[in-house]
Amino acid sequence: MQWLKMKLRFVNLILLLISSTCAQLGGDPNGYLTYCPCMGRFGNQADHFLGSLAFAKALNRTLILPPWVEYRRGELRSRQVPFNTYFEVEPLKEYHRVITMADFMWHLADDIWPESERVSFCYKERYSLQQEKNDPDKPNCHAKDGNPFGPFWDTFHIDFVRSEFYAPLHFDVHHSNEAAKWQAKYPAESYPVLAFTGAPASFPVQLENCKLQRYLQWSQRYRDASKDFIREQLPRGAFLGIHLRNGIDWVRACEHVKDSQHLFASPQCLGYKNERGALYPELCMPSKEAIIRQLKRTIKNVRQTQPDNEIKSVFVASDSNHMIGELNTALSRMGISVHKLPEDDPYLDLAILGQSNHFIGNCISSYSAFVKRERDVHGFPSYFWGFPKEKDRKHTNVHEEL
Repeated sequence: MQWLKMKLRFVNLILLLISSTCAQLGGDPNGYLTYCPCMGRFGNQADHFLGSLAFAKALNRTLILPPWVEYRRGELRSRQVPFNTYFEVEPLKEYHRVITMADFMWHLADDIWPESERVSFCYKERYSLQQEKNDPDKPNCHAKDGNPFGPFWDTFHIDFVRSEFYAPLHFDVHHSNEAAKWQAKYPAESYPVLAFTGAPASFPVQLENCKLQRYLQWSQRYRDASKDFIREQLPRGAFLGIHLRNGIDWVRACEHVKDSQHLFASPQCLGYKNERGALYPELCMPSKEAIIRQLKRTIKNVRQTQPDNEIKSVFVASDSNHMIGELNTALSRMGISVHKLPEDDPYLDLAILGQSNHFIGNCISSYSAFVKRERDVHGFPSYFWGFPKEKDRKHTNVHEEL
């Protein structure tokens, strides 16, 4: 009898899952929203994702989860990696309705979004790199022009029959009744899918959307891989995760600090209204000497304030120079070992950094910003290179932790 009850419970669970899936794949009468995450690499795309998720909820449309766009060295076309390769889909549903682009295109698109009705949305005319395609009498979004735009939509064999320019509408749904304007101008009955040439969100992520990071949870594969590395490769005890941004493209980007009020993710330490200070070069590109000084100071501070959970190792994530030799030499007398992944994997780096006992990131980097937001969800401490300025540390009581 007990066996029969267990079997019935199992059957009921399967039926519930099937009915839930069928309901999801039955179509959303409120419409759908999707976009090409075509600006920048993962850090930028993650900022845009949070904003797009909030925008979809405000419009009450199901968000079609786009794949992540990746650029591989030596390859001319971008690669599109399914959303759920790195992150779970189910936790997002606690906030709003979502569906992967693969599920939508395979199960729903033919009925809801037939090929003859696929419209691309952009703010205003987007000119093609191929001059012969630009027709002054027929302005166009040219949604598939260039890389990654073309490869992205081609992944799902999507072509557009016309363009829609939505100016002067915008994406800030927190400080105005903009959502109602979108719904009035583009009702789901006439526009079942809003497909944007770029993310319907601002960069960096709006302050109001940072809290949505809690719904972006690593896939089982990355949870397991990060825990395995920490357990098997790092010495027992607390570890300090650091992000070093020092590739040649970053060196060039940092040249804009002198002309900018904000740069990339700088609001995460300076504040969105610069309430915690103005930009300065060391925030973007700290010297090796400054990095070592701050590491030593952080390790000593933890030893003094948390003697029962001292830092035993440092884990380094970097786009270029991990400084393993320099850091091992500098920290050896403190009994600290320095580690990195044996093979580059920026996503696994992120998952590990999110679990470190302490974290030092780059204030300007959206990659560091992802780590900071994830750590904020769990109440873990985070710091930034060169913040506050070293001279300010000596004369003020500003606390480094943010």
